[in-house]
Amino acid sequence: MKHLILGGARSGKSRFAEELALASDKRLIYIATAQGLDDEMQQRISHHQHQRETRWQTIEEPITLAATLAQYADKNTCILVDCLTLWLTNVLLAGEIIFQREYTALLKTVPELAGDIIFVSNEVGMGIVAADPLSRLFVDEAGRLHQALAKISDRTTLVVAGLPLSLK
Repeated sequence: MKHLILGGARSGKSRFAEELALASDKRLIYIATAQGLDDEMQQRISHHQHQRETRWQTIEEPITLAATLAQYADKNTCILVDCLTLWLTNVLLAGEIIFQREYTALLKTVPELAGDIIFVSNEVGMGIVAADPLSRLFVDEAGRLHQALAKISDRTTLVVAGLPLSLK
């Protein structure tokens, strides 16, 4: 089962995703895509790490998400990827060649994987149009990524104010 969970900042999407995964009887893997490049982000990462139950095996992977998923996915595993928008930022900033390679690899690999995979991502396309080109590119690519993953996912959920709304 592939499940895409979307929502705004602090919408409850990660909590919802973790609750779904914890309800399974499978081995739990948490793939974290964030990079602690500044003090504030390091504090966020630390907070998330301390909040997580000890059943989780955590893998930090900011770029090669498809290869990491392929390495760990099996029928006895539930993988939670948090979050796709941070991963998208990482690959966009890594340059066009890496972005294209990793984006294409993810969309090609996901349908072939066994086990449960839960993707968490920020819905960023519901606000004003960004003022600068890089921000507009990010919003556009996030929208395209969400559409592509929703199409190949078994379920898609939007979380608003802590309430999950089933879209698919």
